[in-house]
Amino acid sequence: MSDQEKPQAADINLIQRLIPHRYPFLLIDHVKDIIPGESAVGIKNVTFNEPHFQGHFPGAPIMPGVTIIEAMAQTAAVMAGITMDMVDKNMLVYFMAIEGAKFRRKVAPGDVLELHVSVTRSGSKVWKFSGKGMVGNEVAAEAAFTAMLDLSQQEQG
Repeated sequence: MSDQEKPQAADINLIQRLIPHRYPFLLIDHVKDIIPGESAVGIKNVTFNEPHFQGHFPGAPIMPGVTIIEAMAQTAAVMAGITMDMVDKNMLVYFMAIEGAKFRRKVAPGDVLELHVSVTRSGSKVWKFSGKGMVGNEVAAEAAFTAMLDLSQQEQG
């Protein structure tokens, strides 16, 4: 499939066909503006019923920074999966490194978190990305991260 024929957006159904994450650890609701091999924007509608808000923090719910970075990585995995035609192929993605993580704004229930990810290096298995979590025009978090795509599960699917 040529890049022009690949989806430019992924709803929750396509996301689940690309990455194995499920509730309570599927942290993105939609991916838009997908440019295969280059970039994508994930959308996370932050709601109070998410399990981490029970303890982080009672009376002042804040989305943990590590879950924001995980949501960036899930966005990147969807974009990489579309790039590599991995729909329904049981691709797994593992963190290899997280660098320069910075947290600049609280993310709380009611926020719409946009996860802007860009490829800084791609290969067949190891990819590097830069990401920013945005609420409106404010940067909530940013990080660079490296991930390995594990395609060995394909045969088992």
